[in-house]
Amino acid sequence: MRRWADIWFGLREPVDRLTYAVSGVGLAVFKYAVEAGVIKATTGQWLTPVEFVSPSLSAREFFAESAPEWLGLFLVLWTVPFVWIALSMSVRRAYSAGSSPWLGALVLVPPVNLVVMACLAIAPDKPALSVERAAATAKAPRRVALTAVGCGLAVGIMAILVGIYGFGEYGVVVFLVTPVMMGMVSGFVYNQPVVRSTGATVNIAVLVTLLAAGVLLLLAFEGMICLIMAAPIVLPMTIVGAILGKWMAECTTAGSGQMVGMILAVPFLCGAEALTRQIPERVVLTTVEVAAPPEVVWKRIVEFPDLPAPTDWFFRCGIACPMRARIEGSGVGAVRHCEFSTGDFVEPITVWEEPVRLAFDVVDQPDPMVELTPWRHVHPPHLEDRSLESQRGEFRLVDLGGGRTRLEGRTWYTFDMHPQIYWTLWSDFSIHRIHRRVLDHIRTLAEADAAGAAGGIEAAVAGTPNP
Repeated sequence: MRRWADIWFGLREPVDRLTYAVSGVGLAVFKYAVEAGVIKATTGQWLTPVEFVSPSLSAREFFAESAPEWLGLFLVLWTVPFVWIALSMSVRRAYSAGSSPWLGALVLVPPVNLVVMACLAIAPDKPALSVERAAATAKAPRRVALTAVGCGLAVGIMAILVGIYGFGEYGVVVFLVTPVMMGMVSGFVYNQPVVRSTGATVNIAVLVTLLAAGVLLLLAFEGMICLIMAAPIVLPMTIVGAILGKWMAECTTAGSGQMVGMILAVPFLCGAEALTRQIPERVVLTTVEVAAPPEVVWKRIVEFPDLPAPTDWFFRCGIACPMRARIEGSGVGAVRHCEFSTGDFVEPITVWEEPVRLAFDVVDQPDPMVELTPWRHVHPPHLEDRSLESQRGEFRLVDLGGGRTRLEGRTWYTFDMHPQIYWTLWSDFSIHRIHRRVLDHIRTLAEADAAGAAGGIEAAVAGTPNP
């Protein structure tokens, strides 16, 4: 077991094709068994092998309405060690097969990763020249560190310009491959020709990430909110890349030419991902129980007065906040306007089943946030092109008896950012908070209405003279 742990989590053990194939198949089966078991236990539904393998199908929220809110975070954290194993083994396997270790980064790009892993599993082993360079005892010259940082930063800016502003693609290449390449390039350059410490290499990776974020902020390419959201995935991947780059400089004969070739391939990866991406539809369900009958609650879901000013940090940071709702007309065909802090959602009514169900489409919507930025206006593509787009929504009222109602709010939406397993944590969280603010407001109003009606009845009874 210690040998397998060294193979999976270390960098010193070479990876032959049999080890690579056995590890890949075995760990994939193990990962699928755990995920399928957890999903079955928490939702009652099976994750099929096809849904597990396909990045578009596995991101589909087919179990959303019955899944606990912690399930998405569990799947993200559970995936982290497998990402390291796949990436580190693929880099070493590519070198053992006589190819450039830089090709190992392609294991992060679906569906290219399946082809890459299959090729690496069947490619014959070739004698690899192992190089063990001595570690430096003195601090690296400033020019070496600056060169490493500059090279890593150049890779990141080029990939962002090509991927986001060229292809409009907020995908795996931008959020996974690019940070890994930034780290690999900076780590490789920093440890050539003399190997530096792991701590110093990690510091270079962190500096590259911070500088890239600063450039995006100062050039008005992105705002602070999105950069903070991206940090938990971008920063660790950059550090991972830097460690792999250090290993390549220390233990392989990989040259700068191979590095440049992989960097130039990034635009083609962005273009390929833009042509093959799929955007699954998701649904978010939030429920509250109201101490009022459905007939009373119904009047408050159709339209409601101003909500109190938000005190939640989430909305105070700039995320679109619901303020009030009004309706034009009645029944199917009426138009509901849900006013947010960033503008109006225009929602034609498609189902009017009083007092059970109110459903609507979304034909127009405002920006999902106001970015925090030093500039007056910043309009990154994900806001202008509506990466997060609401499709439709509904309210359902379930009579629980005894003058109580379960009020359900659903939103169907698409989110064109990948990897979806990470970004939908943010989008689901945002929509849940919006739902909760609206549903709690409706509950407060409906319960006040019910209490007022009950008080009026009691007063009328008390004022009735005895016969």
